Amino acid sequence: MAKKSILHMLDPMPHNSPFDINMAMDAGFDVLMPYSNVKIDSVHGLVQDAIFSRGPQGIKQTSIFLGGRDLALAMDMLMKCKQAMVPPFEVSVLADPSGAFTTAAALVACVEQQLKQKHQQSLQGSTAVVFGGTGPVGIATGIIASLEGADTILVDHLSIDTANDIAKEYNRRFHCNLRGGVANSNAEKINLIENVDLIFSTAKAGIQVLNAEVLQHAKQLKVAGDVNAVPPSGIEGVKSKFMGEPLVTAPNAKNAVAVGSLAAGNIKYRCQQELLKLMLETDHPVYLDFRSAFNKARELLNN
Repeated sequence: MAKKSILHMLDPMPHNSPFDINMAMDAGFDVLMPYSNVKIDSVHGLVQDAIFSRGPQGIKQTSIFLGGRDLALAMDMLMKCKQAMVPPFEVSVLADPSGAFTTAAALVACVEQQLKQKHQQSLQGSTAVVFGGTGPVGIATGIIASLEGADTILVDHLSIDTANDIAKEYNRRFHCNLRGGVANSNAEKINLIENVDLIFSTAKAGIQVLNAEVLQHAKQLKVAGDVNAVPPSGIEGVKSKFMGEPLVTAPNAKNAVAVGSLAAGNIKYRCQQELLKLMLETDHPVYLDFRSAFNKARELLNN
């Protein structure tokens, strides 16, 4: 009898994400097994329970998904998964905590495409600021942009110390070059955006981070990307379906364009689907994180 495909969904939070469960089912997995409140010390045992129970054919039909909200913890869990494998008993693993890796990958890839198309410029050597930069999507956005060569600031809305601590932690982990920033007043926001090429808005849904009054001070802005799908938009003037339309609320930034939440969200959705399907279809185990997500998002935009 043919083996059913099983996705073991390990999550350190009290519950697994319904979004991720829906995505995994739609990707084609036959059985989803959610595990909540998973401690990192439990990962090794759970993985070995999964890999030693199905034989060679069953191994190919077995995968692991890592959720949660903590990017560092998800990457540590991914490493624990790798260490627990005993080839040929080895399965594929996808880490996408809070959907942050696929969301950030889609956002940066869309902004990168518009930067190239509208301004003949690459991420390498660009300057970028990430509002909501100390949340999961903001951190992942900053890491990807920085690793691609952008001088990137992670912005916290309350504390420069928090922003600096997070920047240092992820610089150490991934050898990127993030800096911290704070923006709890319009004056601080103006100072941050006055001379940057790229603005990423990854703040909480329904919060407008940058209004038109602030955006008028942007002088060299090329592309602004916003993942907030809940009104009002995180960046005033960015409509959800924008994909390279002019950002009229930044009149002093010549030819500035925007990427909206639904445009980036479409790529995020497809990116996560493709990575889940890859685990189902591959003959060799794969370990997927934000780097895999960014490569896939770029691929989707180029096809």
